Amino acid sequence: MSLVSRIFVVLLVALVVTSCARRDRVTASSVYVERPAETIYSQALDQMERGQYSLAADIFDEVERQHPYSEWARRSMLMASFANYQANSYEEAISDAERFISLHPGNRSAPYAYYLIAISHFERIMDVGRDQRMTAQAMEALQQVVRRYPQSRYAQDARLKIDMTRDHLAGKEMDIGRWYLRRGYHLAAINRFRNVVQEYQTTSHTPEALHRLVEAYVALGIDTEASEVAAVLGYNFPGNRWYEDSYRLLTREGIAIPNSELEDRDPSYWRRALDRLFS
Repeated sequence: MSLVSRIFVVLLVALVVTSCARRDRVTASSVYVERPAETIYSQALDQMERGQYSLAADIFDEVERQHPYSEWARRSMLMASFANYQANSYEEAISDAERFISLHPGNRSAPYAYYLIAISHFERIMDVGRDQRMTAQAMEALQQVVRRYPQSRYAQDARLKIDMTRDHLAGKEMDIGRWYLRRGYHLAAINRFRNVVQEYQTTSHTPEALHRLVEAYVALGIDTEASEVAAVLGYNFPGNRWYEDSYRLLTREGIAIPNSELEDRDPSYWRRALDRLFS
């Protein structure tokens, strides 16, 4: 046998031995080894403490796989959801929490499961310049927490996040409305700004929405509507920069603004104006 042939045989044998050893290790690691549920659960908690959230979620899943009908399995299902949330694996977190709710709807931890679903949606809200479907999903999930468990400790935080979510949705409407306004699509812009005033009037965008309505009405030559919207803006947000902008615009165009003293003589004046303008 030539030297080259001998070298080839030696290399081939080494390759076969290495391949077998690797296969043995993989096989050994894949062997199902049943362990006490508490032991597996503790191992998952250890990984959580180390910040290894994805690994912890996998180990929590193993508790349920080995002991599906145990109390530890129920705990692990919710802990897997939390670990996935911590790992920013939001779809997995939502899936685990939804499965917990479907299997244990009356459990005392159900409010927390609903809350995990809500904040997993909330954490994925994008900026107002992008598609807001995720924002709408977050709103629905947060409202469900408040509606189902209004006295729970999670409801208070959910209410705060609802306000933030509504601000996101209003911001999207404003973004679109401004785009229409800049391009001269005044009727389309008016629909967006009216929606902000009607649906999101408690958000920070309302004063600007009213001012943008004044701009759009002036551009269309609808002076009466522009004047009344400016009056509503001035009454509800006196001294606001958007009212000042509206006041300057109407003054420049020679359009009068209703006297706010009318409210003293007729307290329902502003309510009727709102109802007529935005109903």
